[in-house]
Amino acid sequence: MTDGPKISAPQLSAPEPSPPEPSAAPALLDEVDRRIIALLHENARLPNVELARSVGISPSTCLARVRSLRERGVIVRYTAEINPVALGFTLQALVSVRIRPGARHLMEQISDELRREPEVAQLFFLGGTEDFLIHVRVRDSEHVRQFVLKNLSANPAVALTETNLVFEHHSAGSAGLRAVL
Repeated sequence: MTDGPKISAPQLSAPEPSPPEPSAAPALLDEVDRRIIALLHENARLPNVELARSVGISPSTCLARVRSLRERGVIVRYTAEINPVALGFTLQALVSVRIRPGARHLMEQISDELRREPEVAQLFFLGGTEDFLIHVRVRDSEHVRQFVLKNLSANPAVALTETNLVFEHHSAGSAGLRAVL
């Protein structure tokens, strides 16, 4: 079977400067801050003048508010949402990984190696029976198979993997954010 054209996995966001360390207490937000966050979450490219008008404050006050939200670590980065299918990545999978008990000291190294793989969209470090959950975006089932064989099955520290294909994905988007705002 041929691999077809080589396409790199989509990079979902450009690297940003590291956010400030989160404090023990959540940031204190008033209603204006909450509205700014909700609007920027919907459209990070919203011009400051329009954002200010939408929340009912002056543009200079709005700019100061957004700057404060960034400085306090509430706003961490601005990203573009990329359609992976448009780039040839038509399949998504969730791969559960369990590390061998004697290899637990390698968890950080394994995590670092996995995060460098272009197919990895998200990597979760878990508490429970599995150690990692890896969300991958790939061209097809052979691509996910090769990812698992190369990056997991070949690693002696990995005790078990389980791969689940994603048929549909629905993001909570702003609905999930509204629950905390």
